[in-house]
Amino acid sequence: MMTFISAFVVCGGICLAGQLIYDNTKLTAGHITSLFVVIGAALDTFGWYDKLLEFAGMGASLPITSFGHSLIHGALAKAQSDGIMGILLGMFDLTAAGITSAILFAFLAALVFRAKS
Repeated sequence: MMTFISAFVVCGGICLAGQLIYDNTKLTAGHITSLFVVIGAALDTFGWYDKLLEFAGMGASLPITSFGHSLIHGALAKAQSDGIMGILLGMFDLTAAGITSAILFAFLAALVFRAKS
């Protein structure tokens, strides 16, 4: 039961922070999304995002911050084994499925729906 509560609190807190930033600043949704990816990457650089994942589970894996975590986590892991080229290659190891899915579903949506132009 505590796992569900911690997941809800962490994921809800991240979403609440995004909504508060959106409501109280002139930043657009794209700016906030990019900001959260960078925050997730920064937290993983210092090893703090893994602790958040242990505490909240999917509550920390679901928000966009986990994408930044995955980018840096893969890059750092691959850099240890392959050096400088591993940084570039490692970024896409953990995120390839998500990026491919986004491209595929965007393409399918473009085939089904018409733009309002």
